[in-house]
Parts: sequence; C-alpha cells; structure tokens
Amino acid sequence: MSQGHTPPQSAPSVEWLPAWDAGRGIDSVMELGNTVFGAHTGAPSGVWSAPGRVNLIGEHTDYNQGLCLPIALPHRTYVALRPSTNEDIQLASRQGTQLWCTTWADLRPGNVSGWGTYAAGVAWALREAGHQVGGFDATVDSAVPLGASLSSSAALECAFAVALDSAFNLGLAETPEGRRELVAACRRAENDMAGAPTGGLDQMASMFCQAGHALALDFREGIPDAEAARLVPFDLAAAGLTILVVDSRAPHALVDGQYAERRNACQSAAESLGIASLREINPASLDATLESLTDPVQVKRVRHVVTEIQRTAEFIDVVQAGLVTNGAADQDRITHAGALMNASHDSLRDDYQVTVPQTDLAVDASRAAGAIGARMTGGGFGGATIALVRQEDVERVAATVAQEFASAGYTAPAFLESPPSGSAGRDLVVNDRAMRRVTP
Repeated sequence: MSQGHTPPQSAPSVEWLPAWDAGRGIDSVMELGNTVFGAHTGAPSGVWSAPGRVNLIGEHTDYNQGLCLPIALPHRTYVALRPSTNEDIQLASRQGTQLWCTTWADLRPGNVSGWGTYAAGVAWALREAGHQVGGFDATVDSAVPLGASLSSSAALECAFAVALDSAFNLGLAETPEGRRELVAACRRAENDMAGAPTGGLDQMASMFCQAGHALALDFREGIPDAEAARLVPFDLAAAGLTILVVDSRAPHALVDGQYAERRNACQSAAESLGIASLREINPASLDATLESLTDPVQVKRVRHVVTEIQRTAEFIDVVQAGLVTNGAADQDRITHAGALMNASHDSLRDDYQVTVPQTDLAVDASRAAGAIGARMTGGGFGGATIALVRQEDVERVAATVAQEFASAGYTAPAFLESPPSGSAGRDLVVNDRAMRRVTP
C-alpha cells in the first residue's frame, strides 16, 4: 500500500469494463465491414468470436512443461470474415485507424508487422500445415482490454482460427483434436510471425475453456492432449465469490525481450542441470538443486518455476474438491486457495521479477481491502492482477485499489469481473437474437 501520499479531496471514480452480449459484437463488425469494404462486396461468411483469459495460477510454467489453471473471460474478440477472389488479405479493426493489408506472396515471418501479424499469421500457419486457405477480408472489434495481460492477442488469433476454419471448410473446430491443431497454428502465429515467444496456455484457454469451469493444463508433453487438459468445475457464484480483475494500465509488452530473457534463463538452467525441463526437478530436492547452480539469477527463476508448479497442483486439488461443501462455502478450502494465490504473486515479484509497482500496489490494496487472495496474472511487466473476492466485498476492494492508485499518482486502473466463460466459436443471429454456438 502507498505511504506518505496525500489522499485526493474526493474518492476517485471506479471504471468498470463490461463484457458485451453477442449482438453488440456482431453488429459492430458487420457495420465496420459495410463501412470499410462496402455492402456491394457481399456479406461475410459469418461472425466468430473468442475470449481472453485469466490465469488463476501457474505463471511462466507452460514453457517449462508445467501446470496452469486458466478460465475464459466473458470478454471476447469478434471477427466477421469472408473469402476473397484473390490472394489479398485485408483487415480492419475498430481498435486501429488504417487497413492492414498484405498478400500471400508477402506473408512470411519478418516481412510483415503490426497487429495484423497475429491474425494473418494464423492463416499463414494453417497454410504451412497443408490446409487450403486463400485471401480474405475481415473486420475486428474486441471487448478484451488491450495490453492488459488478458490475452487479447490469443483472443484475436483464436477468433481468426475458427473463422478461417469455417470459411474455408477445414473442419478442425468440430473436434478436440482439430482444435488442438488450431491452437498450434495460433501459437505459431504468435511465436514465428509476431515474434512473441509465449507458450500455449493462452490459446488453449481461448479454444477449450467452458462456462463454470477452470481448465487444468499439463504441458509436460507440449500442447496438452485430452488426458493433459481437463475441465474442473469452478462454481464461484455458489460459494459467494467472484474473480475481480484489475487492469493496472501499466504498459505491457511481451516482445521487448524481457519475456524471452526469462524463458532463456529457464532453458539455460535446465541445460546446466542436465535435464530436459525444470518440470523434472522434484520439489523435495529443490534446495539441493538450487545449491548446484552458480548463477544467482537462475536460482531465482528455477525456485519460482518449481514452487509455482507445486502451488498450481495444490490449487487444482482444492478446486477439484469443491469450494462448496454440504451446500455452504468451504472456508478452509477457500482460504487455502487464497494463500496459494498470494504465494504465487510473491514468488513472481521476488524470484521471477516480472511485477511492476502498479501491479504490486493493486495486489497489496486488494488484500488490505479484504480479498481472500490476489496475484498478478499473465506474463507480467505490467498488465493485470486478479483477486479472489467475496461478492459483497467487490465494490469496496475496487474502490480501495482506485484510491491507492490515485494517491500514488498512477493512471487510474479499470476493473472487470470474470465468471468462468466459454470458448471460441461462431456467433449466430436467430430470430433477431444473438446466440453463440461453440463446439468444444
């Protein structure tokens, strides 16, 4: 919490970022298409959407073959898309000011830049994998906060993945195996085309999460298969709880080298220990393992990864056991979950060193205002925090965080709630009512 600051004369307002209903997203991208491309070009093949994600726990573990536990946000990215008669790719976004254009002849890593690399990169990755994908026009709008470490890039990629899959009749989104192939294409777009060396957590969450559930992921063998990706019931409302997300609005980027530096440190440590990944380290022998490392930075990074995998396993067990027992909230399990979240943030702050003053303040203020547990979420270096909060405490926690940010002179944060939500799919309009069709 901040100290020594003079409080503002009046309490700062609390800005909430609501999720959209499907109708708003559909209308937005359809209208943008008419404006940019003209109604005479023909209607899009459809509208598809995909969610951002919140990672409950298990940070920087996916690329270390570890465990993660994400949920999907109710906030989604919407895409209207239609195949074109040529090899051109034209993209327009409500979040941009100019058309993003390329051709298949020019679409390759290192030859294109900007936000469109994430979207067109999915098409490139699918084509590289042998699928028949041609030119297309598409429009985009998103309720997922940008740059908030809530996977706006994965939401964009996965929305395009299911759109391209349907528009070009690939048939991948209809089966879990096919969806894993779409995840691989999205991950390759982000890694190779956009240059962000992330793991597969974000895309798996956007493509496989379901409402009312968390998604337990085990990356020991790479992108999780059916046995390594399992839905765990996560009924927060029944326990009188919610996940409060704080967008710190601190600058956040994963392509500036800091993320890659952490990943490289883990790989180097594994090589020096003679193991394939840090997942192979037994938590019981962690101290002895750390003593064998000579690089103090590697010691910190390894300690975080090994303890974070252990915390995630414990958290999954708590959620699997249920936050409600005999019709009442199980306070012991809820307290345990909160303690694991707190320990995760402290490790990310002290050992992995990926937090910033704004996210640390958001976590400290959330805990002081009554949150059961709080931690940063996502890759770090800015972005968002999450707090496990009783429903009756939501407004107070948000107001306290906003007050502390104002007292510290930081840009005002924004807030949203994140009930576990559904995965990428096609949005339909039936009898003037927007509906979402999702095929897991």
